[in-house]
Amino acid sequence: MLRDTATMVRRLGQHVRTARSPIQPMLQRAQDQLQAMRPLVQRVVEQTRARVLGGDTHVPGKILSLFERHTVTIRKGKIAKPNEFGNLVTIQEAEHQIVTAFEIHAGRPADVTLWAPALDRHQAIFGRAPDLAAGDRGFSSARNEQAAVDRGVRRVVLPRRGPKSPARRAYERQRWFRRGQRWRVGCEGRISVLKRRHGLRRCRYHGVEGMHRWVGLGVIVDNLMNIATFAPARATA
Repeated sequence: MLRDTATMVRRLGQHVRTARSPIQPMLQRAQDQLQAMRPLVQRVVEQTRARVLGGDTHVPGKILSLFERHTVTIRKGKIAKPNEFGNLVTIQEAEHQIVTAFEIHAGRPADVTLWAPALDRHQAIFGRAPDLAAGDRGFSSARNEQAAVDRGVRRVVLPRRGPKSPARRAYERQRWFRRGQRWRVGCEGRISVLKRRHGLRRCRYHGVEGMHRWVGLGVIVDNLMNIATFAPARATA
């Protein structure tokens, strides 16, 4: 395929010079596309040789998709799906199942690094810190708890990882802490709804900008449906 591509690029260059004016732009676009695709395919061949023949699964600059270059490998420890391909998206949810912010990450950042930016994003949107902030164990660290307190969060729900002291166990058994944990677990359902009902399981637009549009539209539709559900109930109350 690579050899045929090189031959076709050379022939297209010859035909561009001799073709009629209406045909030249079409031939030039075809030549440009082939020239852009050829080095990508060459890298795929090289990384395939390294993996199949050399057993090297950690080739730098690995290409996972010829047409969606931003695709990365996402490993979440799932038994059924040890490796998933796409981009990691974080979702922030407020009361009444309203998604207040989302972010599409270029790589696979650690959850613990996303806590403080999420709090800053909430403050930028609402002008104040949330009364309660909750996350799973991946976000938990003493630094993140202190970061929330410094920003004015009154109740921080970050269950600690590993062995816990008696004082920490008593702290996490408080009623408000357990209520915050249950609320955070319910937020997992928002991710499922976005995937199942609004198509975030698979992006059908192309490019990074297309992924932002796709995720943004899914979030907007979900928020509109939840607002339409809660607004009449609030008016009645």
